[in-house]
Amino acid sequence: MFHNSSQSKHWTFNSEDELEQMRYDANQKFRKKTVESGKPVVSESVFLERHEEDILFRHYEKRLLDFCNAFKPVMPKSVVGTAIMYFRRFYLNNSIMEYHPRIIMLTCAYLSCKVDEFNVSSSQFVGNLLQETPAGQERVLQQILEYELLLIQQLNFHLVVHNPYRPMEGLLIDLKTRYPTLENPESLRKSADDFLTQAAMTDAGLLFPPSQIALTAILNSASRAGLSMESYLTECLGLKDKETLLKSYDSMRRMKTLLKRYGLPKPDEVNVYKQKLERIHAEFGSSSSNKRKRGYEEDGHVAKEARLTEEEWTDEDLL
Repeated sequence: MFHNSSQSKHWTFNSEDELEQMRYDANQKFRKKTVESGKPVVSESVFLERHEEDILFRHYEKRLLDFCNAFKPVMPKSVVGTAIMYFRRFYLNNSIMEYHPRIIMLTCAYLSCKVDEFNVSSSQFVGNLLQETPAGQERVLQQILEYELLLIQQLNFHLVVHNPYRPMEGLLIDLKTRYPTLENPESLRKSADDFLTQAAMTDAGLLFPPSQIALTAILNSASRAGLSMESYLTECLGLKDKETLLKSYDSMRRMKTLLKRYGLPKPDEVNVYKQKLERIHAEFGSSSSNKRKRGYEEDGHVAKEARLTEEEWTDEDLL
């Protein structure tokens, strides 16, 4: 159950400000470590600012979603949701300047397939990198395997993700059986599904229980259809206490605000900041690479020499 889960205890936070502070600290940690490493830093302007990191994060998160949606065989929604949640959790405590999101996003997708028992082989997985040659796909797979343990460690080995898809199915069944006022609950599904997809691209999963996200998706869908479901909350879900009901409505408003504020980054901004990111990884990337390799060497998983570098493939190879 969610309330006894690692997600509830360790990965559900109190506010957006808390999340932003964690991301700011990760940005500053990379800057400090780079300066202390003794490498020449011409100016602080060589680093990405927090808002620049956020733009690139949203770009690569959308690439992750596109990769999962285009995946063959069709990837279940729960696997997609888990991959996106891994991606968000990883970059709460790490900067994209230290670990390139291009490989982390694929590692998140690969790990989510394993954890959610979506049975695809490693060759099937990288076979979805349609622009890559077979040799290129093999190189990418080796990178994924090199980063897999690092990802698991940075997730604190908390790999089970509770997504809102199952609670939404439960709510639809409940509406069909206990709420005859609503003639066709299935009519709410499409809009509710769209809401959950949008919510996954925000911090909703780090701030609210999955059941709350699912309920908000259903009520938002009903509202768009001009239907009032307050009686369902009070009579079927037992939210008769005014304070409890108001608290629930407040959570829903906060969630909707998250979705309204979300927007895809502008391509010209993405291109500028991607160039900046590539320069950072070219100049300062060895420290993160060594850290990755040390983590594996301690557990005897890989040889001491890295077999390839991230620069051998690009974003254009993803789809």
